[in-house]
Amino acid sequence: MTQVDPPAASSAPDDSDLFDLTIIGGGPVGLFAAFYAGLRHMKTKIIDSLEELGGQLTTLYPEKLIFDVAGFPKILARDLAHQLIQQAMEAAPTISLGETVRHLEAIPTPEGTAHPLYRITSDKGVHHTKTLIIAAGAGAFSPKKLRIRDAATFEGQGLHYACRSKSVFAGKRVLIVGGGDSAIDWCLNLRDTAEAITLIHRRNQFRAHEDSMRQLQATGIAIHTFCEIQQLESAEGRLVAAHIENSQTKEVRRLDVDAVLVQIGFDTSLGPIKEWPLKIERGSIAVNSHMETALPGIFAAGDVAAFDGKLKLIATGFGEAATAVNYCKTRIDPKAKFFPGHSSEMTPQHESTVTI
Repeated sequence: MTQVDPPAASSAPDDSDLFDLTIIGGGPVGLFAAFYAGLRHMKTKIIDSLEELGGQLTTLYPEKLIFDVAGFPKILARDLAHQLIQQAMEAAPTISLGETVRHLEAIPTPEGTAHPLYRITSDKGVHHTKTLIIAAGAGAFSPKKLRIRDAATFEGQGLHYACRSKSVFAGKRVLIVGGGDSAIDWCLNLRDTAEAITLIHRRNQFRAHEDSMRQLQATGIAIHTFCEIQQLESAEGRLVAAHIENSQTKEVRRLDVDAVLVQIGFDTSLGPIKEWPLKIERGSIAVNSHMETALPGIFAAGDVAAFDGKLKLIATGFGEAATAVNYCKTRIDPKAKFFPGHSSEMTPQHESTVTI
C-alpha cells in the first residue's frame, strides 16, 4: 500500500484546526457524507472548488429533472440540491468554497494517536484532518464542444453547452445534439418551453434509459440519426440555421433553428488529485469494499470512486458515502461500531459552527 511521506519538519495541528473528517466535493455525495458524519458525531469540513454547494446539480442543470433518486418520482436538480444542502447543514459542517486542493501530505501523529494525520494544501490555505473522503464527482469538468469552424463565435449567441434556465429556449426552435441521458432528458424537459425540438445523433444507437427513449418516441420529436452539425449559419448577428450532414448518405440538410443545445459529454480531470499516490483507473480512484483508497484513512465515494461492478448513480453514491463515513469513524475511534444502527436511532451533531 502506497504511503505519503511525512515532511521532516512539520508540527501537529491544534485541536481547533483538526477535523475528524474532511470531504473534498460539495455535490450530492459529499453533502450526504457530511450529513451522515454528523449522525456519527464527527467534526466535518467540506472543501469545494465551486462557489456554491450542489455540484453539477446547481452549476450545470438546475432546471433538469432527476428521476433516479429514491423517494422522488421526479425532482428538479436545484430542488434536490436545496434539500441535500439543508440536510447537510443539520450537521453544521465547516464549508470552504471556491477553493481548489493542491497537495496532500502526512504529518506527525500526536501522542496517543494511532494513525497518521493529513495536511491538505489548497490554493487558499491549509487544512488538517484525521480522515478524508474524496467525493469530487468526475473532478473538474468542461463540456465537450462542437469541432466545427467558427463554433466559438456562436457561444452565447444561440449555441449552448448547458442549460441553467429553460427560459433561454422559450418559444424557440431548438436543435439538441447527443444520444445520452442528458440529450434525451432535455428533449423531454423543453417540450413545454420550446416552439419546436429536433434531435440529432451521430449514431443510430442511444445510451439513454429505456423509459426515456420510450417517452421520446411518443412525443413525435423529429430525430435524425447518423447526423452531425457541419456548419452553423447566422444572420443579423443571430443563429438562424444549422447544416447537418448524414454520415451514411453524405446528404447535407439545412434546418431553421434559433438555438442549439449540445449534450455530447464532458472532458473531466481529477486535477492535482491525480498526482497524489492513489491508484487511478480510467480517470477514477480505485477503492476497496470499505471505499478506502490506496492510502490508509483516505476514502472515495460517488462517481470519482472505481471498483468492480461500479454503477454511477446519485442513489448508489449515497450508499458509498455512508460506507466511507462509517469506516472513517471506526478508524478514528476503534471502539465505535461500524454500523451504529439506523438513522432514526441517531441524532445529528449541532456543536460546530457553519462557516461559509
